[in-house]
Amino acid sequence: MFSGKDLISMNRKMKLAVIFVSAAVLVSGCAMGGATGEKTVAGNAALEKEAYGEAAALFEEAAAEGEQPVLAWRGLGMAYMGLAQYEDAENAFQEALDHTDKRMPETVRDLQLYLASTQYRMNEYEETINTCDRILSKDDGVSSDAYFLRGAGYLKQGQQEEAKQDFDAAVALSPDSYDLYLNIYECYEEMNLSGLGTGYLQSALDIHGDETEDPYHRGRIYYYLEDYERAQSELAVPVEAQHEPAMYLMGEVYLAQEDYVHAKNMYEQLRGAYGDTPKCYNGLAMCAMEEGKYDEALAYLEQGLQMEDETGRQELYFNEMVAYEKKLDFETAKQKAQEYVAKYPSDERGQKELVFLKTR
Repeated sequence: MFSGKDLISMNRKMKLAVIFVSAAVLVSGCAMGGATGEKTVAGNAALEKEAYGEAAALFEEAAAEGEQPVLAWRGLGMAYMGLAQYEDAENAFQEALDHTDKRMPETVRDLQLYLASTQYRMNEYEETINTCDRILSKDDGVSSDAYFLRGAGYLKQGQQEEAKQDFDAAVALSPDSYDLYLNIYECYEEMNLSGLGTGYLQSALDIHGDETEDPYHRGRIYYYLEDYERAQSELAVPVEAQHEPAMYLMGEVYLAQEDYVHAKNMYEQLRGAYGDTPKCYNGLAMCAMEEGKYDEALAYLEQGLQMEDETGRQELYFNEMVAYEKKLDFETAKQKAQEYVAKYPSDERGQKELVFLKTR
């Protein structure tokens, strides 16, 4: 059964998985110039709002009607990625590639990056490497994202030297990308090699900047280094300015410190400043679970899941399963685990949890 620290770690890893997708894949996600078809334009707008279900429905119609096939299939792949339907996403990106021609080298490279990340998420590491090879073989294909994804594929196959070479090449091309350093760290942590990844987090602290985003990002780095006092110090100014991501992170820092009163207060401040969101309800549910108030946690999770916003939905489903487990309602927890695995088949944590619950 999960301890409080285990649960916080699980949620932290799911957040890093989102970073992986947004940084390494959606690098050009907003570069959707040329969309003129009615449903394609509407689908892009839904993607911007992270309304992935709505976007998928619109792009499906656009693709079926032959409306700008490259952009329609590309958008559909992105929507499926947001919904964690990676097999469907892989097929959509391949379909988009099939509609390209030699006059579209940038579009091809863009689609190949999406495809490589989808393949990685499906544990198709050799395919990930091969797709990145195709990107990097082009004279104009020097891509930090392709180096990162290929390095991630190498690492999963136990080729640590090749992985490090690619990670270092990615960093050389994007030395000021906090997300890149975090993604590299996550790759090592997933392989129980976090000691090798910590050096990249330390390097990220050498990025110099005085914008509001910079102390927030430094706070993120200290959070993943588990240096919570320094994380709080960095986050103090952006939180005072009601910088939304910094406020969410401060809530997580309080949770990690087992300061549930201040964590709950931070999520309530977020609700007051930005309204109800699934992320707020998830944070409040985490606080309630850590205090042993499982019914209260489930009420928060249900409220979050009733919202149309797709952001953070996977964490809500995961924590719903855990809340029932902590209540010792193993039958319901097993049912929720089965539903979770059906929704997110590539999440190994869900698979492991289902195996555990089948023994209860």
